[in-house]
Amino acid sequence: MRDGYAVVRGAFDEDTARACREMIWDVLAERGIDPDDRATWAPPLIRINCPDGEPFAAAGTSPRLHAAYDELIGAGRWVPRAGVGGTVPVRFPSEDYPGEVGYHIEGSYWGGDGWWANVRSRDRGLLALFLFSDVGPDDAPTRLIAGSHLFVPPVLAPAGEGGMPGNDVSTGLQPSVLCRRAAEATGRAGDVYLGHPFIVHTATWPHRGTVPRLMAQPAVAVPGGFSLDGSDPSPVARAIVRGLATAH
Repeated sequence: MRDGYAVVRGAFDEDTARACREMIWDVLAERGIDPDDRATWAPPLIRINCPDGEPFAAAGTSPRLHAAYDELIGAGRWVPRAGVGGTVPVRFPSEDYPGEVGYHIEGSYWGGDGWWANVRSRDRGLLALFLFSDVGPDDAPTRLIAGSHLFVPPVLAPAGEGGMPGNDVSTGLQPSVLCRRAAEATGRAGDVYLGHPFIVHTATWPHRGTVPRLMAQPAVAVPGGFSLDGSDPSPVARAIVRGLATAH
């Protein structure tokens, strides 16, 4: 409600995280990238679809995560996955600009020419960041602007049910929003960050760590989005209503 994100530490165990890393490396090997040969760790960013398979099923169906989804969204309202889903932006240690850096919110639904969002957060209940590798402050962690989710609803509301491109939302924010306290999505493999669908965030660079950062960033789906008439008790909906009420 206050910061726009929560963290489930140890959502899945290290053995599961290790098995997920091995499967990610198997996909990277098809592109000639070898975990033991740093010369193959290029370019600085490679994005792949999150693999399927048993370890990802174990991570994505973690009972601790499901309990958190129930608390933040409401039991029976979110769509379960068989695995993790989403993409894995693999960031390699590098001083080079990786691209895909800039403050934004995640779009929720396909608008024909890109990912869009509306004030009810149609189809997206949460942004999840699954850490498959340890991520420290030097490992290009995702940066989250604390409390920024409360400033997004007034930007989206005038666009009505049809919404607007997700990439356009940040341009409608007061610049001071980006000067608020920031948190970095750091932690141990097996931790999962759960962000409000409107939290403003960005990738960071350079990556000055020693190993690639492996993380998936799927959506937790909520068909239709949230009711904003005060009848929805979920923290996600209440935060949107609070943001609309405090707009000025």
